[in-house]
Amino acid sequence: MTKPIQIAIAGASGRMGKTLIEAILNHPDCELAGAFDQAGSTSIGRDAGDFMGIASGIAVTDDAEAALSNADILIDFTRPEGTLHHLALCEKHNVKAVIGTTGFEPKQLEMLKKASSNVAMVWSPNMAVGVNATFKLLEVAAKILSQGYDIEIIEAHHSKKVDAPSGTALRMGEVVAQGLGVALDDVGVFAREGITGERKAGTIGFSTIRGGDIVGDHTVLFAGMGERIEITHKSSNRMTYAQGSIRAAQFLMSHDNGLFDMQDVLGLKTLF
Repeated sequence: MTKPIQIAIAGASGRMGKTLIEAILNHPDCELAGAFDQAGSTSIGRDAGDFMGIASGIAVTDDAEAALSNADILIDFTRPEGTLHHLALCEKHNVKAVIGTTGFEPKQLEMLKKASSNVAMVWSPNMAVGVNATFKLLEVAAKILSQGYDIEIIEAHHSKKVDAPSGTALRMGEVVAQGLGVALDDVGVFAREGITGERKAGTIGFSTIRGGDIVGDHTVLFAGMGERIEITHKSSNRMTYAQGSIRAAQFLMSHDNGLFDMQDVLGLKTLF
């Protein structure tokens, strides 16, 4: 019998952290090895499964190193600064990492990439299987609709999200730009106000909505003369991110180091 994957969760008190804990406690091939959060959280010292009415046997701690001591994999959906600190601990204890954190600055991304030379990790702005299938559809659509179509990316998230545009929207923009043979930095338009003049051909526009408890909606609009094509993904529950994260954890068990994404996990890079 294969030993269950031992997984530690960062940000265990948050919405995503709780969803990940629920997914792990209900998965036959995974076990919760640790759960941690910032000092001062009301969950510190409580059983990680309390919110479900389940005794997991793992108490939430503010000691990240202790929480990682028995783990094979860390799953982290926190903030860039925290994630990089946790990755340093992963390097120290040879723990692999699934990273869903967004909002990294270029220098921080370089630090993440450097850490991957020592530990295997999957980093993706969106762990949902459906979103990653959407990325592939956008790659194909961008190549087909490369002439005569204006491209806009519209995303909506809950009022507590701190970065904009979302990491998923930015990744969609990167995928579309690559399909067009350009760099997103050269064609992205992230704000419009006042007398903006006519839309510049070849640009990729972004619109951001924040409100309520929207989990995550993303639409890429290809607007041509007489027609428009919309490719949309809507998340109604964070569990889809958690299930994708577990698939990423399973993928990492056969790798010692390297930086991967969900396209690697799902084998999408070899498709058309």
